[in-house]
Amino acid sequence: MGPSKKPTTVLIPQEVIESKILLVRGKKVMLDKDLATLYRVETGQLKRAVQRNINRFPDDFMVELIKEEFKNLRCQFGTSSWGGQRYLPYAFTEQGVAMLSSVLRSERAVQVNIAIMRVFVRLKEMIATHKELAHKLTLLEKRMGEKDEEIQTVFQLIRKLMAPSSVPAKPKGRIGFTGSWEKK
Repeated sequence: MGPSKKPTTVLIPQEVIESKILLVRGKKVMLDKDLATLYRVETGQLKRAVQRNINRFPDDFMVELIKEEFKNLRCQFGTSSWGGQRYLPYAFTEQGVAMLSSVLRSERAVQVNIAIMRVFVRLKEMIATHKELAHKLTLLEKRMGEKDEEIQTVFQLIRKLMAPSSVPAKPKGRIGFTGSWEKK
């Protein structure tokens, strides 16, 4: 038994993958044409592989966009000079992207999926951190609201101590040595 061959890693900048993740129907998805570009296959080839294995792509893994959604995306990103796509694109969720490597069956598909999964995880971590910070800020605001009365009381006491007293000051005696220096 020979040594196992370590797969080569595909270097795709995270920013490139992040720019391809869109929000459709409240879910983070990637379009078939963008995935095909990353996998270095034709969009039609990717769609045919999906169609041959359609049972692996339930609605929470992949959806075909409706005309209004596609039109909205084209307005946001523009279309090519030859008029854009002829068919409505598929939008793949994180789970659908993971399933694609099993139907495309190439080393590049596996490596691209690993890179994409890492970006999805990173995005989830960023969202979780953001939610955690927002929660902590809300708690701090509530605590400050509860403490507001106590803080005002402290300020009032400080002002009272700083204000001149209404009781007349007792005359002070002379400061210094009042005895004699002479020896007896």
